[in-house]
Amino acid sequence: MKRAVRTALRWLLALAYGYAGYLHLVRPEPFLSITPPWVPQPELVVTATGIAEILGAVGLMIPPLRKAAGWGLALYALCVWPANFHHAFANIAIGGETLSWWYHGPRLALQPVIIWWALWASGAVEWPFGRK
Repeated sequence: MKRAVRTALRWLLALAYGYAGYLHLVRPEPFLSITPPWVPQPELVVTATGIAEILGAVGLMIPPLRKAAGWGLALYALCVWPANFHHAFANIAIGGETLSWWYHGPRLALQPVIIWWALWASGAVEWPFGRK
């Protein structure tokens, strides 16, 4: 059962990161708009993060690379967290629409879960389930 759940969550995470990476590359404007002003060369950073997401998604599907991809995606999720805070606290509109705290609150609070998800789905950690 645990193996099936882990596999399903790994596939879901890979699809989500793959799609997000694709969007970073073909429609960078929303990501550029939430990039904090202190980030140097935001266009390059958004492109690099898109490539990182795609590579991480692919890595999750390749058993010898899986754990490294999980660690990479976990670190990635930690590193982009400031953009999520910037998006929320600067009340940045994307496509002319601002999002309420009904979006931002859960999004910010769930970032640690996304970090754990990458680690657990990749097999990099077993917590909180432990090894049997």
